[in-house]
Amino acid sequence: MTDEAGAFAVTDEAGPLAVTDEAGAFAAAAVRVAAGGDHRAEAAALVGRMTTEEKLWCLDGDTEFWPGLVDLVGGGYHRHPWPAAAVPRFGIPGIRFADGPRGCVIGPATCFPVSMARGATFDPALEERIGAAIGTELRAMGATYTGAVCMNLLRHPGWGRAQETYGEDPHHVGEMAAALTRGLQRHVLACMKHFACNSMEEPRFRIDVRVGERALHEVYLPHFRRVADEGVASVMSAYNAVNGTWCGEHRVLLTDVLRAEWGWDGFVTSDFVAGVHDAVRSVEAGLEIEMPFRQVRAAGLPAALLSGELHQADVDARVVATVATLLRFAHVFGPGPGAEVLAAPAHRALAREAAVTSTVLLRNAGGLLPVGEVDGRLAVLGRLAAVPNLGDGGSSDVYPPEVVTLLDGLREGFPRAEVVHATDDARVAAGADLAVVVVGCTRADEGEFVDVGTSASMATRFPSPPDPSAPPGPVPASTAPEGWTPAPAAGPSPNPDGGAFAPGGDRRSLRLSEGDEVLVRAVASVCPRTVAVVMGGSAVVAPWLEEVPATLLVWYPGMEGGRALADLLTGAAEPGGRLPFALPADEADLVAFDPDADTADYDLFHGQWKLDRDGTAPARPFGFGLGYTTWVVDPASVQVAVPVGDGVGTVEAEVTNGGDRPGATVLFLFGGRPDSAVDRPARRLVGFRRVTLPAGGRAVVRLPFDLATLDVRRDGGWWREPGPYRLEVAWDAASTVATLDVDVRGGPAGRTRTG
Repeated sequence: MTDEAGAFAVTDEAGPLAVTDEAGAFAAAAVRVAAGGDHRAEAAALVGRMTTEEKLWCLDGDTEFWPGLVDLVGGGYHRHPWPAAAVPRFGIPGIRFADGPRGCVIGPATCFPVSMARGATFDPALEERIGAAIGTELRAMGATYTGAVCMNLLRHPGWGRAQETYGEDPHHVGEMAAALTRGLQRHVLACMKHFACNSMEEPRFRIDVRVGERALHEVYLPHFRRVADEGVASVMSAYNAVNGTWCGEHRVLLTDVLRAEWGWDGFVTSDFVAGVHDAVRSVEAGLEIEMPFRQVRAAGLPAALLSGELHQADVDARVVATVATLLRFAHVFGPGPGAEVLAAPAHRALAREAAVTSTVLLRNAGGLLPVGEVDGRLAVLGRLAAVPNLGDGGSSDVYPPEVVTLLDGLREGFPRAEVVHATDDARVAAGADLAVVVVGCTRADEGEFVDVGTSASMATRFPSPPDPSAPPGPVPASTAPEGWTPAPAAGPSPNPDGGAFAPGGDRRSLRLSEGDEVLVRAVASVCPRTVAVVMGGSAVVAPWLEEVPATLLVWYPGMEGGRALADLLTGAAEPGGRLPFALPADEADLVAFDPDADTADYDLFHGQWKLDRDGTAPARPFGFGLGYTTWVVDPASVQVAVPVGDGVGTVEAEVTNGGDRPGATVLFLFGGRPDSAVDRPARRLVGFRRVTLPAGGRAVVRLPFDLATLDVRRDGGWWREPGPYRLEVAWDAASTVATLDVDVRGGPAGRTRTG
């Protein structure tokens, strides 16, 4: 029942398709919805014409389990989209899923810096542009639906999948994810994931996250609500359980919160293969589609419907939600662009811009950077300098046609220098005009954990193996360019089993390897002009940080990362990133993190909030980052320009670039309730703005805020503590430049959309 071509048009050459034409029923309904018709009423009419078999077909993937699983683990994830819910009789296109978030995972696509790097830009406008580029490439590969909006909170930097989110702060994560959603949904339906409390990797198939009402709603859900308010088409449920209930059958999350409280209008899919435990409960809870195969639901729902265990009304509600969303997003089903958009020059330039803007300068003693030109010897040390190192080898893996390694970029960017490279011989740096030592993590150290065997109940959800003498079932056809096959896994540690995925997993330590730490110190001891370049997906505890003149955190910088690094060292561009988390001096200062656990307790404090509460100084605070120019805020200019009233307002501040070169910075607005009667973070991020000015330039920066961010969850509702609230304009969480006290009304609080 799949349409392999995936093509759809609301109109044909003669105009809108008539509803009397059965195959054109969806297209005609879409025309009426575009003209102002009720999408849910139109969907209900379409679903009312379906047979029971067609309705059940819409509740899971369109691919049979065993041939699909063989294809998936054999590389199909990176060769074609995964179809679901297509009903050709009525022209219902269904969805065609392909992943992100660092680029289209099918074909030779643009590989952008990972999401954590892009979070460090604090630039929603840039993220929206990246979303649009990824969306264009997804459509070129036949996808109409993407799971690219990965946005679980960074509770602890050891989380293997930390690189796929934006940071530790709910407000920041929500704004960046909303921007990506806006860009993507010009071209495809976007899915935000993983709902909810999914921030441990190795135990994700078994762990029960125990979280109270306040922590759940004040810490782990606000960013999801922000993206729901943005109009995201879909939500993916998480593998883990929350308070004893699997997320794929969690009625409180999927119906009571997501739809009833937030008013969100879209469809929910399960995470792949292991996301549904009980077929009937998942339908009743509000999960529309089991992905990507005909699996648990295909085996259990027909009999449950016949027996009365499952009610027809629940089935209809799930299918209506899916079809109604497809009608609202009918524009994505038109013909897509050609493969020429994959890694097109404009997209590669955008990847380079993102790599530059995301790099965080953690230390720059004596103004070593930028160095300008190097006419003598440039020593490059470290195994990671000469290999592609793009991020983990899981579902977000991208196969670009070319990767400019850091060594490639330095050779290109310093044409007059004698560039020499050694893996671990620090003596090469002795006497060099500049030494660059590259250290950090790879997909062998962190990433999505793909060993589904860790779930004891996994085998019970696999259908019986097929008759070995039977012919294999069909799988979706490849949509990648003809003759293209995925290149070997990028990075120095490809999957040793030779399959499509690298093993990934959580980090057991936030320290670099012993060899990397020894190399950094050894190079710095023989070359006084040493720059440490750190790669990875989140925080690295660096006891050597103050021993090295300059340190750059470049993350997994994408296919143009080498050129970006050269831009930064020469001074053609400045490092624009700011830390999207607090960098701890010792990982013992953070929350407990146990990748072997079966349960975990999530409370109100983590990251910078916990450090503030405990009076512990980080190595670098949330928001920290150096540049190549100087910035000044006139404290006298800081004012609340829009009356606060119900807690919504705008702070203005005059910002000056006091240096002799153009540059960019980020201005943060934190809010708190001094002497609060309830346990809460001393202050939370309520606003931020990226500022770009020429040398000597001056501008008034406006920071909108909504103090609903600081409301307290009580008994299923929201309460605003009365009294004075404090707003702090700051360069980072430890550098306040001005404070303002405002009074807001207390009592029951309505929730206002922000952003």
